[in-house]
Amino acid sequence: MTLDTTKLLAARYRAAADRPYLASALYALTVVPSDEVPTMGVDRHWRCYVSPAFVERTPVAELAAVWVHEVAHLLRDHHGRAAMLPAQDQRDRLRANVAQDCEINDDLVADGLPLPAGRVEPRLFGLPEGQLFEVYLRALPPFPVTHDCGSGAHGQPAPWESGVRGGAPGVGTVEAEALRRYTAEAMRAHVRARGTLPGGWKRWAEEVLEPVVDWRQALAGAVREAAAWASGALDYTYRRPSRRSAALRGVVLPSLRRPLPHVAIVIDTSGSMGEREIAAALAEVTGVLREVGIRGNRVTVLACDADVQAVSRVTSTGQITLSGGGGTDMRVGIAAALAGRERPDIIVVLTDGHTPWPEESPSCRLVAALVGPSAPAAPPWVETVRVPG
Repeated sequence: MTLDTTKLLAARYRAAADRPYLASALYALTVVPSDEVPTMGVDRHWRCYVSPAFVERTPVAELAAVWVHEVAHLLRDHHGRAAMLPAQDQRDRLRANVAQDCEINDDLVADGLPLPAGRVEPRLFGLPEGQLFEVYLRALPPFPVTHDCGSGAHGQPAPWESGVRGGAPGVGTVEAEALRRYTAEAMRAHVRARGTLPGGWKRWAEEVLEPVVDWRQALAGAVREAAAWASGALDYTYRRPSRRSAALRGVVLPSLRRPLPHVAIVIDTSGSMGEREIAAALAEVTGVLREVGIRGNRVTVLACDADVQAVSRVTSTGQITLSGGGGTDMRVGIAAALAGRERPDIIVVLTDGHTPWPEESPSCRLVAALVGPSAPAAPPWVETVRVPG
């Protein structure tokens, strides 16, 4: 069957006219006719594979809704997110596709789009609306799966994607990111002008324009980088003679060694700190230190109670006691760490930020995890990671 291009493009025009913030993304899709695709599908290069029979039997209004559905897979970077799933979920690509359709279709239905019969929605599985597909994937009950929107959704090549006819052009990674950002900006402008946008699209646009960095990843990265910097300092040792000594009879040459750094973790135990946030941040820090081989007597944890200007050494979160006092002065804990028997190469401070800081940077790396949404900024020479309370 020959593809009715006029009907298909009329449906895309209707989708773009009704939702102009999607126009650039919709017109970036390259149409590839295919008798192998059941309805419509996209690959990760923004090619849209279309069944001529599906176009023939589907009204224009429903075709416009399918256009929006398919471009949503690409805008939401479903194939990129699917690549970060556990291996077992990646292999079950069709089930992941159903979860992705649930993420998209609840917004499309709320927006009044007439999706064709047989559409997948969260309510069909007794699931709440407004979730990400990663959440739906864990909650989906067992059922036979037939949905396949292509590699632009689940990330795995679909059968109809092999041997793209006529060398159909695609969209590169950089251009795809530009399209996502341009679309998000158009959505923000649409909200300002009309104030209406489905919740999922609004959340997506906000995350594209103002991405939220996982504090755990940021804190782990800062600690790893500081540990790598500190352990990069080389020194000579005679405990293991250099291999070059064999070439010089009677002469023993020292070898180079890369010592493990000493780390001090200073914890603000004032009453304004949350016990759960302290435990979470400390667990992240100590976990990273174990990964890079820093443990035991090379890690000192100091619980700082500014009220009584006292510092105590602890070895686990269970030994940390929060005080009910008001004042906080983390300079006490930092000074105590520097005055210890083993001078630290890295100091990690866990605090709500309501504290004075040393007037100048100490002679070691200083990383601060600022706990809570209202934590004041630390001095510019402090490596800062914000931990939401």
